[in-house]
Amino acid sequence: MSVCGNDGSAAAAGGRRRRSRVVDVGGVLIGGNHPIVIQSMTNTDTADVDATVEQIRALADAGSEIVRITVNNEAAAQAVPRIVERLRAQGCSVPVVGDFHYNGHILLTKYPETARALDKYRINPGNVGTKRRDDNFRTIIEQAVKYGKPVRIGVNWGSLDQDLLTEMMDANARRPEPKDAKSVMIDAMVESALRSAAYAEECGLPPDRIVISAKVSGVQDLIKVYRILAAKCDYPLHLGLTEAGMGMKGIVASTAGLAVLLQEGIGDTIRVSLTPRPGGDRTEEVQVCRQILQSLELRSFTPQVTSCPGCGRTTSTFFQELAEQVQSYIEKQMPAWRERYPGVERLKVAVMGCVVNGPGESKHADIGISLPGTFEEPKAPVYVDGRLLTTLRGEDLAQQFIAILNDYVDARYGRREAPAGVDAGRA
Repeated sequence: MSVCGNDGSAAAAGGRRRRSRVVDVGGVLIGGNHPIVIQSMTNTDTADVDATVEQIRALADAGSEIVRITVNNEAAAQAVPRIVERLRAQGCSVPVVGDFHYNGHILLTKYPETARALDKYRINPGNVGTKRRDDNFRTIIEQAVKYGKPVRIGVNWGSLDQDLLTEMMDANARRPEPKDAKSVMIDAMVESALRSAAYAEECGLPPDRIVISAKVSGVQDLIKVYRILAAKCDYPLHLGLTEAGMGMKGIVASTAGLAVLLQEGIGDTIRVSLTPRPGGDRTEEVQVCRQILQSLELRSFTPQVTSCPGCGRTTSTFFQELAEQVQSYIEKQMPAWRERYPGVERLKVAVMGCVVNGPGESKHADIGISLPGTFEEPKAPVYVDGRLLTTLRGEDLAQQFIAILNDYVDARYGRREAPAGVDAGRA
């Protein structure tokens, strides 16, 4: 079951958060001072109900708090109510968003059960139709109003309204000092988003049901367009580098762009649009989102393990193996720990390879171990809350340290029985 967790860490890392309206997306609140929400998108054929349900579950279990699906044809539209029904029957409450392009006005009116089942509609003002774009846009908005659904107006520079872009390019050419073409495109994206939002309100959609995004594929362009949007409106903003790419490139580029904006307090929901490897794990994009937010100390999801990169003092793989063991152990325990130990997500653990920085890092963590480097004295001091607890020796250091870790977690985060006569909820 996926539920947006309010971990009390909604403020920007820099100490301020852009104030926006609050939008309810299927019970998940975005904007205002609510935690920044993680979104993802399926890549299954939506008409394949089994595959789509399975992937939505996997994304939700990985930590996605809103999941978007493609609704591109009648078969997909017909599948939506069954997908949502199946998810809810399985106890998965993650909101499901319908992604509409070109024919959304047709599908939403022809299949009212689909319009009713979705928790939000995503539309791109640049491709809601070519000849009757405003009429088609209005039809979608009317369905959103009818069924009480929020809408994300998602402008993308790969499918920008060409009429608007031409209009603004022509106006720019008449300026005494014309801007460069890229700057005009950025301005056109902002204008498209804001004009569309204003038109949606004219069509009856309340402002607290509107979310805006303006996605580009360049990091500097992303930062620029969202800074402008943030200053010009109070709608919640969905951040993401569109078409981020595969693997390391996509992860680094997305992190570079999102981190700057989030540090400035800009952004209410995020997605990392990674291209998965063939047969790759779709949940990787969710994992990256979680790590970005936790690294910026905006949210806490799982205990963080600090470990050193290794050097000539650590030619043995022992400390690497221990770091991996501890990280894997924590990940395996988290479902149970999260239920039993409130606040354990903020636990900081250090596994260091030698005595150079090891004791210091261990002292900075809640609990840490400093291993002996290769050929150095075979002892491993363990620090708890900044103080030396014990020094471990022997071949079973991993088991010894994990036992200490378990005791620490239970002592620090374990629920205590309330004294007799005291309300447990207030203890």
